[in-house]
Amino acid sequence: MSLLSAIILLGIIIFVHELGHFLFAKLMKVRVLKFSLGFGPKLIGKKHGDTEYLISSIPLGGYVKMLGETPGEELKDEEKTFAYNYQPVWKRFIIVFSGPFFNLLFAVIIFFFSFLNGFPVLVPEIGDVMSDTPAAKAGLMKGDRIIEIDGVAISQWDQMTEVIHKSPEKLLNLKVKRDSNTLQVSIIPERKKVQDIFGEGKEVGLIGIKPSGSTFIRRENIINAFQDSIVRTWDISVLTVVSIIKLIQRVIPMDTIGGPILIVQMAGEQASRGFLNFFIFMAIININLGVLNLLPIPVLDGGHIFFLGIEAIRGKPLSERVISVSQKVGLAILLTLMAVVFYNDFMRLITGKQFP
Repeated sequence: MSLLSAIILLGIIIFVHELGHFLFAKLMKVRVLKFSLGFGPKLIGKKHGDTEYLISSIPLGGYVKMLGETPGEELKDEEKTFAYNYQPVWKRFIIVFSGPFFNLLFAVIIFFFSFLNGFPVLVPEIGDVMSDTPAAKAGLMKGDRIIEIDGVAISQWDQMTEVIHKSPEKLLNLKVKRDSNTLQVSIIPERKKVQDIFGEGKEVGLIGIKPSGSTFIRRENIINAFQDSIVRTWDISVLTVVSIIKLIQRVIPMDTIGGPILIVQMAGEQASRGFLNFFIFMAIININLGVLNLLPIPVLDGGHIFFLGIEAIRGKPLSERVISVSQKVGLAILLTLMAVVFYNDFMRLITGKQFP
């Protein structure tokens, strides 16, 4: 189940990415010679028009091969009109950028339909009150439901915790529903130091309560679903960039990153929880792939965009030697990173250690 889920997951993500390159290459009148899911030897393939469509043996990526893309490629004069390297910078930029853009767009689409279908969210109902905390001193009890804070309606747990976290040592006026009664409760959250998702300390307000676990299905209308899907995609994109920075700063340990084996495990786990979880996981991986591909590392789309930016400024491309050396350096970086993630994956299998 895990392997099949991972094949479906990676197959769709790779297809979406390469489809972006393919469609915009066609739109820009660039001749596409090959469209391949996977690398290495061909498993099956069929040629239609100028393009050979392939499924290759190594399912860890894919590629779109365009006419004139290879440095030093011999072309006839009549072919240059349709060759990638003979297109203006803006056209080549759009073709390169379209791959990561399609990954991000696909994530927006997944989130859009997920918001329309409905998400389970926690209701702001107290499941437990810890002793000697502001909540206990204020008389809050298990089963109480917070319906307002300082006059603002509260419908879900995250809304409530966001206000409380931002209000250490500030007086908050809560409207609480207890059975059939409505109570007014004043409370001052304690200032506490906690760890964020990166393991760094931050100060927040806490009152000492836990959720009951009760949920309701929150469905959005079309306009809100569209807005929320863009916001969610943006937030995860920013989180991905921040995570990369934290990795470089050594705030996040290198042994926390994972590769294909981890994706296989997580894809199976999310699929077992239902289609919604699986597709949300797919959206997150799409965003990660889109953002990572925009990093200015040669051989990645971001590296090509970086070279195109230099070409636009200089008025001419970098020499083939500079590009070739840069791509070898970029490939070495990627191979090193792949070695690290495979090592981490195997160590998790051997030791049984869970992903943080």
